[in-house]
Amino acid sequence: MDFTATLLFFALLISSTKALDPCAAQADNSGLSIIPIYGKCSPFNPPKPDSWVNTVINMAAKDPARVKYLSSLAAQKTTAVPIASGQQVLNIGNYVVRVKLGTPGQLMFMVLDTSNDAAWVPCSGCIGCSATTFSPNTSSSYGSLDCSLPQCAQVRGLSCPATGAAACSFNQSYGGDSSFSATLVQDSLGLANDILPNFAFGCINSISGGSVPPQGLLGLGRGPMSLLSQSGSLYSSVFSYCLPSFKSYYFSGSLKLGPVGQPKNIRTTPLLKNPHRPSLYYVNLTGVSVGRVRVPIAPEYIAFNPNTGAGTIIDSGTVVTRFVQPVYEAIRNEFVKHLKGPFSTIGVFDTCFDAAAESEAPLITLHLEGLSMTLPMENSFLHSSAGSRACLAMAPVPNNVNAALNVIANLQQQNHRILFDVANSRLGIAREVCN
Repeated sequence: MDFTATLLFFALLISSTKALDPCAAQADNSGLSIIPIYGKCSPFNPPKPDSWVNTVINMAAKDPARVKYLSSLAAQKTTAVPIASGQQVLNIGNYVVRVKLGTPGQLMFMVLDTSNDAAWVPCSGCIGCSATTFSPNTSSSYGSLDCSLPQCAQVRGLSCPATGAAACSFNQSYGGDSSFSATLVQDSLGLANDILPNFAFGCINSISGGSVPPQGLLGLGRGPMSLLSQSGSLYSSVFSYCLPSFKSYYFSGSLKLGPVGQPKNIRTTPLLKNPHRPSLYYVNLTGVSVGRVRVPIAPEYIAFNPNTGAGTIIDSGTVVTRFVQPVYEAIRNEFVKHLKGPFSTIGVFDTCFDAAAESEAPLITLHLEGLSMTLPMENSFLHSSAGSRACLAMAPVPNNVNAALNVIANLQQQNHRILFDVANSRLGIAREVCN
């Protein structure tokens, strides 16, 4: 083989390797990869259970704290949270996206959160943070924001003096059992081929608890500090995602920002806004079916109520779908009629049965205004690590949540394209293989 042929061979080999690399950044404008937080393409290691099912069970154990946190997101909540140092251990289930912050761009794997408005990352010198932090000193486009600027007034947990100039500092809780302190700053945010200049985010300097994402969070909520609001006309308040299964160790899903490339023929339901919890994405859940049986549910348990914050939200950070206790019990009672017992409890799942009978199990359908979402078996059941038991992958909302809040969670959304058309107040749902 001559020298030219050798060079061509290695060029083709490198090109093929990149094409086959599931962790390579997407080179086109199709969007950002969404990576399971414990997948091959994620830098985070799972907490050593003996199977992926146990990993999901461990992640779902954090759901009660997450749902309580979501229920606490009242409008303009400014309560300061005490901060203490401590080594962080990642123990909340989620998905991450690759972004680049600063100039030149520093790679960060930020958690995707549809129920949070702001973005924040750990910065160099942070107490209690992971080893990977953003370094403001090496970015030529970095800038601080002080208390006199309008962005500062839009941050939850604000801590500014009554008079005089000062850095815009704030304290926040996250996940129900964690908190952090940060300073509001701005820098360039790189998303695939797009660069958003002067993007405002929190620069974390101290963390307490184990639920704060180690490399930061990208908020896709509806508030003024969210990615959608700060990107303005670039994305026109439209995004969609397809979440891969937690079992998809080698694969990733996708986040598409803006109206270009979104599915045209997709069933939609009205996207509701609740002034009591303005960050959250509400939908109108009208009922639930188990098999062909429409479960009898009192309307007040699922009704959208803008005065109390009650209703149903769709959330990327909760692991398994949660219903208020009377709704969950009605679903469970109908479900067990279709199968022979005995039933047992594994972790947060109290409706586990012989996996050999899974083919006889009825499917669950969520009825939303304008569309029905029948959950495939992979979105409905989890198997025990030994494979002998299957569990209905739903659970009741914890009793300490102060309003009737049902949550359609990420396990039930997996392998679906979920379209958030905020500008036109509609949510689209379509089956799609996300891997």
